Amino acid sequence: MSEASKHGPLPFAITLDPGSSLANKTGSWRTEAPAYVDRLPPCNDACPAGENIQQWLHHAEESGYEAAWRQIMADNPFPAVMGRICYRPCETACNRAILDEPVGINSVERFLGDEAIKQGWTVSVDAPASGKHVLVVGAGPSGLSAAYHLRLLGHEVTVRDSCPEAGGMMRYGIPAYRLPRDVVDAEIQRIADLGVRFELNTTVTDLQAELDAFDAVFLAVGAHVGRRADIPAGDSARILDAVSVLAEVEQGDQPLLGRRVAIYGGGNTAMDMARTARRLGATDAVVVYRRTRDRMPAHEIEVTEALEEGVRMRWLSTITYADAGRITIEKMKLDETGFPVPTGEFEELEADSVVLALGQLSDLALVEGMDDVTITDHVVQVGAHLMTGHPGLFAGGDMVPSERTATVAIGHGKKAARNIDAWLRGTTDQRPPRHDLATYERLNTWYYSDAPATVRPRLDVARRISTFDEVVGGLDASTAVFEARRCMSCGNCLECDNCFSVCPDNAIIKLGGGKYEIDLDFCKGCGLCAAECPSGVIEMFPERL
Repeated sequence: MSEASKHGPLPFAITLDPGSSLANKTGSWRTEAPAYVDRLPPCNDACPAGENIQQWLHHAEESGYEAAWRQIMADNPFPAVMGRICYRPCETACNRAILDEPVGINSVERFLGDEAIKQGWTVSVDAPASGKHVLVVGAGPSGLSAAYHLRLLGHEVTVRDSCPEAGGMMRYGIPAYRLPRDVVDAEIQRIADLGVRFELNTTVTDLQAELDAFDAVFLAVGAHVGRRADIPAGDSARILDAVSVLAEVEQGDQPLLGRRVAIYGGGNTAMDMARTARRLGATDAVVVYRRTRDRMPAHEIEVTEALEEGVRMRWLSTITYADAGRITIEKMKLDETGFPVPTGEFEELEADSVVLALGQLSDLALVEGMDDVTITDHVVQVGAHLMTGHPGLFAGGDMVPSERTATVAIGHGKKAARNIDAWLRGTTDQRPPRHDLATYERLNTWYYSDAPATVRPRLDVARRISTFDEVVGGLDASTAVFEARRCMSCGNCLECDNCFSVCPDNAIIKLGGGKYEIDLDFCKGCGLCAAECPSGVIEMFPERL
């Protein structure tokens, strides 16, 4: 008996048997097609040093510590330093912060940097010698970063600095309790071992002569001159500047601050100065700042740690007079624009010394006489390639318009090196266009399990204020891996196979090595793969009719 006679007459309709999908190539029904896309992780986007953070976190989470460290070193020669002092814009931008807490990128970077020092990992110059010789003026983070990258590109490099030791503000501005000097020394030595020549205790005074002697010059003199303020003061008032005091402490001196110290300013240097004063024996260190806490330029972590150590804050206050043993402060209020204005209410505070922490300026004497170098608002103007108006003279770091942090300076050093290299070779440095940002809305966070951030150990307060021992401890191997695995791989495939598993048409083809392909002959454009992709790397595009 035939099938038709068993079930009666079939209706006049097309029926599909199990093999018809393959035969009919049902992908032609589709109105939208999925495609794998690469997006820019917000951590990478926010890093001033230009690190590929997501990539080195990926290596670290698989315990590939050396590979992770080498990935950092492609952009930043100071992972152990930056793992301690970077202000962490990557963590501010991290999508995980919306879900629970940001990935502890900074702490993993520090672990990798410390591991490299411990294991003695090195880098080598593989590029052929260019025959060019570049002078770097200034041995701070920007100058050292430029020297490192220039050397890797095959150039001879000489670094000159008027200080007795290299490091700039990393050594003479940031206290040892935040950045131990053996860490600074180890990462600078690695640069020296590449063949970079250091000429310390050497002040450059004739820039034109250096431009004639070298093929290019990179200026990175930093900002080591403390801003002054015209505070009316009695003859016996003791007024110092924070930059000089911190440098004296680094050189082993014991500045005479007294037991009661007032620090005038609200930036990171003010916090460093107040905490240093506590360690030098001040029983009362008070920060006087004209605005409110939320408007302080100091990073929140610096303010918090200062408060933990007993530093007092006098927000909405300004110093109007200083004399022996006491200062007069005037209370301020913010007007409708947020600008501080005086209230006419005064108060006296006991203070043996006043330390000014009102910002720093660069010593630009080297370029002040050059007609083709423009100085505006105490900084040198540079073009997009960090070159000044004088051919072959580049500048970066604190002496050019930018945010003044070590991380920004390191990024400037890398950028300058690339542009100096291109200029020496008669070309232009070209960077590929950036991908679109991997925003939180593109992620499917259901797939990420709860994983609270790892808290780094800290010294107890009593020991903090009595020594210059490092305050914040590091992660160990297990906690570093845990922290790295909290990364959500925003905008890049993490090879979870979700797309492969959920596709009802079996249209996802695994190519191996973390690669996938969509067989559009059979994909009906249902969008399940895009909806269930945790890291948001599949996007649906309208079909062209």
